[in-house]
Order: sequence, then C-alpha cells, then structure tokens
Amino acid sequence: MATEEKLRSVTLESSGDLSASQYFLVKVDASGQAALGGLGEVCVGVLQDKPSAAGRAAEVGTEGVSKCVASAAIAAGATVSCTAAGKAKTAATGEFVVGVARSAAAADGEVFQLMLGSTHLKA
Repeated sequence: MATEEKLRSVTLESSGDLSASQYFLVKVDASGQAALGGLGEVCVGVLQDKPSAAGRAAEVGTEGVSKCVASAAIAAGATVSCTAAGKAKTAATGEFVVGVARSAAAADGEVFQLMLGSTHLKA
C-alpha cells in the first residue's frame, strides 16, 4: 500500500482541469502554473489534490515521500521520470529524474511510493 511521509508541498494555480490527475507528475508551465508533466520535461513534483478548473489551487508535493501513478512496472529503487501523459516511468539515460521509487509498481495505473528529490539529469 502506498503512503505519504513528511511531504513538503507548494501551492500553485492550476493550468486547467486536473481533477483526473491526482498523484501524476507536474511541471511549472510558462505562466507559472501547475500543468501535467511530459516526456523530456522537468517535473517539479506530484499533484496532491484534484483542482477542477484553471486558476484553482493545486497542491504539489516537492520533497519527501508521495503517492504517484505509474505508467508501467517500476522496480523499487529505480530512478523515475515522466511520460508524455504525466505518469511515472523508469528513467532512461539522459532523462530528467524527479525521484526514486521507494516501492514497486506492477502495472499502468498502479499507485506506488515516490521519494521526491532535486531534479537532475540521469547519468
């Protein structure tokens, strides 16, 4: 079971309806708003709530352990990056890393524990 621990978060305006994207990876867009992350983009954290329209408050977990939605199987201990749809995946060489999987995910849509850290390029 995925849980959260000592999660540090920030509140940003939502770029749109993110009500179906709780625990997805998010970025800060050109307007300074929370938007779903995409493949090859720098994600700042995990969406913690369900803002239903643009301009609503979006709580983004940035440090600590958060629940996160996987796009496929992810092994515990793997570095994690973002898919084109904002879900987590095992990071490939050269991709931006948002954190490390604390627990495993077996399949698409499964919620796992993600240890959020500073974003960097994977070596």
